[in-house]
Amino acid sequence: MHLLFEIVKVAMSAITTNVLRSVLTTLGIVIGVGAVITMVSLGEGAQMQVEEQINRMGTSVLTIRPGQEFSHGVSRGDTRMSIEDAEALRNETRGLLKISPELQSRMQVTYLRWNSNNQVMGVWPDYFEIYDHGLISGRYFTEGEVRGRRRVAILGYSIPERLGEIPTDSSAYPIAAALLIGKTIQIRGIPFEVIGVLEEKGDAMWLRPDDQVFIPQSTAQYRVMGGRDRLGTIYAATETPEEMNQAIAEIDRIMRREHRILPGEDADFSIRNSTDLLETFNATAQTFTLLLAGIAGISLLVGGIGIMNIMLVSVTERTREIGIRKALGATRRAIMTQFVVEASTLCLLGGVLGVGLGYGAAEMTTRIAELNTVVSPQVVALALAISALIGLFFGIWPARRAAILDPIDALRYE
Repeated sequence: MHLLFEIVKVAMSAITTNVLRSVLTTLGIVIGVGAVITMVSLGEGAQMQVEEQINRMGTSVLTIRPGQEFSHGVSRGDTRMSIEDAEALRNETRGLLKISPELQSRMQVTYLRWNSNNQVMGVWPDYFEIYDHGLISGRYFTEGEVRGRRRVAILGYSIPERLGEIPTDSSAYPIAAALLIGKTIQIRGIPFEVIGVLEEKGDAMWLRPDDQVFIPQSTAQYRVMGGRDRLGTIYAATETPEEMNQAIAEIDRIMRREHRILPGEDADFSIRNSTDLLETFNATAQTFTLLLAGIAGISLLVGGIGIMNIMLVSVTERTREIGIRKALGATRRAIMTQFVVEASTLCLLGGVLGVGLGYGAAEMTTRIAELNTVVSPQVVALALAISALIGLFFGIWPARRAAILDPIDALRYE
């Protein structure tokens, strides 16, 4: 134990003797470790953000979309999916909790002297339960209002700000937004009564409910969109995620019957659930993160080569010292251990500084670029372990070269 302590002491002395060279030597490791931590934290932050968004919009949601229609190998656009499909699903499925079709189009929304261009969504009342939308004020429209094609509208959280001087960050915003209840807005020049304002939901993947205006599907179809009943999407939700497989099977059976598709034939629609989407994105994000980490890891390799280069120079400079130590009885193992400890210490020091650099870079990325970053302890530990292994790997060859020096030749070296 005493011998090991002396070896470490000599190694530390050699490092501190050339402080500037030691710092420059570790710079490659510092940059490499910092880059790895920053890149991985960016990837994990993006993955966590998407998971939060999908969970916020619901993990038991099924999305039914029309497929592509081909003629002689050429796409003729999306196949037809109508309100009748949604009604059949609502009336005949037992594994589903809620169903809502969706008609959407960007339109001009005006109120007094203000106007805004927003996505107008024609939906059924179940849509709000499917996506768990809460209300700041007012109420949802009813099935009776859908059947009666009533001109009523529910505003997304950000719409009142766009239709007046009401900042969303104001503590009085809910009260000010509630003042729009009962007021008349115009959608494409058609008057609508505001009956509700939704709570803030935030962006979730392709959905931006805070910037949308919701009206009854029948009103959208017959009063706003000129009788168009071609649906882009039908949403469905199960009570629990465990019921999704049963729901998918029922949807497939009913949609095939409605579209007169025989068993075994390709369906002209697709059914996707949020869980599949999350798994697909996670797999993509992990691949992307590994790619970023691999690119950043090249810096670690370059830093390791720099460590080996400096250690070889150090062996050459200290040839007489090695000869004297061997003449006084130092073993090959002691000499080799000394140089390996020097290399590993330089890499570990660089790893620690690199961790600090990675944390700082991740924090700056979050504040300046407004990108989510997550620095996990596992990544930090792995980066430190890799830096230590690099020191060990690239320090062995110079250490072995020092250990096998003949003491007589070493003492003669000038």
